[in-house]
Amino acid sequence: MEPTALLTVLVVILAIVLVALVVLLGVVLRGATPPGRQGRRPDPRRAGRGARRPITPGVPVAPVPAVQDEELKARRQAVDRREELLAEREDRLNRYLEEVHNRESHLDGIAAGLDRREARLEEAEAERAEALAAVAGLSSDDARAELMAQVEKESRLHAAQLTREIESEARRTADATARRIVVTSIQRLAAEQTTESVVATVPLPSDEMKGRIIGREGRNIRAFEQITGVNVLIDDTPESVLLSCFDPVRRETARLTLTELVADGRIHPARIEEVHERSRRSVDELCIRAAEDALIEMGITDLAPGLLPILGSLQYRTSYGQNVLRHLVECGHIAALLAAELGLDVETCKRAAFLHDIGKALTHEAEGSHAKVGADLARRHGEHPDIVHAIEAHHNEVEPRTVEAVLTQAADAISGSRPGARRESLEIYVKRLQRLEDIAKEHEGVDKVFAMQAGREIRVMVAPELVSDAQSQVIARDIAKRVEEELTYPGSIKVTVVRESRAVALAK
Repeated sequence: MEPTALLTVLVVILAIVLVALVVLLGVVLRGATPPGRQGRRPDPRRAGRGARRPITPGVPVAPVPAVQDEELKARRQAVDRREELLAEREDRLNRYLEEVHNRESHLDGIAAGLDRREARLEEAEAERAEALAAVAGLSSDDARAELMAQVEKESRLHAAQLTREIESEARRTADATARRIVVTSIQRLAAEQTTESVVATVPLPSDEMKGRIIGREGRNIRAFEQITGVNVLIDDTPESVLLSCFDPVRRETARLTLTELVADGRIHPARIEEVHERSRRSVDELCIRAAEDALIEMGITDLAPGLLPILGSLQYRTSYGQNVLRHLVECGHIAALLAAELGLDVETCKRAAFLHDIGKALTHEAEGSHAKVGADLARRHGEHPDIVHAIEAHHNEVEPRTVEAVLTQAADAISGSRPGARRESLEIYVKRLQRLEDIAKEHEGVDKVFAMQAGREIRVMVAPELVSDAQSQVIARDIAKRVEEELTYPGSIKVTVVRESRAVALAK
C-alpha cells in the first residue's frame, strides 16, 4: 500500500475513535446525574405555588444519601482515566503518523534516485550503441538486418542439406519399403483361384430330353429363349445343353429354370414362364444373400439397401476368369492391410477398394466405363465424396487426388496380378504375346524381341551401332505407350531395352 493511502486510513480510524469516545463520555455523564434530577425540570410557577402550599405535618424530608455521592465520584474518576487513555492513544497515533510521513519522504527520495540512475543508464546505453555503430560503421538497424540475413542464410543452407539427406534416404528405402508392404499384404491374404465361365452347362439325364427341350417345331426352345433372353446351344455333346448370354445373372436364371424343367419333365411355354419367374426370384435372393455375406466379411454395416442386389449380382460376373465379387472382397482386404501398414484410415480405404468395381454390374445397361458408372451409382446412393473419387479414378480416367484413390489402384493391381488370380484363353494369350513382339519389332534398330514371364515383360535387344543410349530410352517409352493404347492385359508389363557392345580380339 502507498504511504499516502496508509496515512488517509489512519486519519479516518482516529476520527472514528474520537467520535466513539465523545459518545461514550456523554453516556457516562448522563448516567452520573442524581435520581431526583433525572425527571422533568420544575416549572418556576409551579415552584412558587408549591412554596405557599403548606407542608403536610407528619411527613419527613429525606436527605441525599452518601452512597450516590460516592458512585458519582467513582464514575467521574473512570471518565478521567478514559480521557487519559484517549490522550495517550492520540499521542501514539500522532507519533506513528509522523513516522509514516518520514518514511514516505524517504521512499520518495529513493524513487527519485532510481529515476536518476535509470536515466543515466539509458544515456550510457545510447552512448555505447553510438560507439559501436561508429566502430562498425553500421547503425543498429543495419546491424540487426545483417545479422538476420546471416541467420536466414545459414538456416536455408541447413534446411537444404537436411532436405537432400531426407530425399536420399527416402530414395534408398522407398523401393524396399514398398516391396515389403506389398509382399506382406499378399502373404497375409489367402484367396481362391478362379476360372473363367463363358457359358453355362446344364446336364441332361438322356439325349431324349433334347427333343423335349426343342419341342414340336421348335416351340419350346423358342419360348425358352424368348422368356429367358439366352441362347440355347444343342449340339452333339452327349447329355448336356449349353446356355450362352452376355448377362451372367440372366444366364444363371436360365440355368436354374432349365434344370428345374428337366427334373420335372413337363416342358411347355406356360410351364417355362412359371418356372422362370420362380427362378428369377430365387436368383434375386441369392444375390442379396451374397452381398450380405460379403458385407459381413468386410465389416461394413451402413451400405445403402439399393446397392445390395447390384453388388450381389457381381458373383455371377467374371473378369479374366476372376469372380468380380470375390475380387472386390480381396481388394478390400488388401487395401485394409496396406492402410494398416501405412498408418492410414483403414475403414475408408477398405470401403473404397470394396466398391471400386461395382459399376461392372451395370456396364451393359448404362453408357460409359465401369469406373464412371460405378462412381455415379455410389454418388446417387449417398457415398462419401472420397469413396466416389476413388471409384472413378481407379483406372486413371480421373487424376487421383486422395490417398484412398491411390491405395485403391494399388489393391486392384495386386489382386489382379497375383499368381492364379486371372486366366485367359490360350488363343487370346498367344495373340497377346505375338502382338507384344510385333509392336517392339516395328522400331528401327531392334534386333531381337523376347516376350518373357507369361507376357509380363518384353526384352528388346537393339543393335549398338544403330541405336544410342538416349535412343534406347525413347524406344522403351514408345513401346510402353503403344502397349497401353493397343492391348488389354491384367497388371502391368515391363519393357526392357538392352544395348550391348562387345569387343572381341584373339591373342596368338
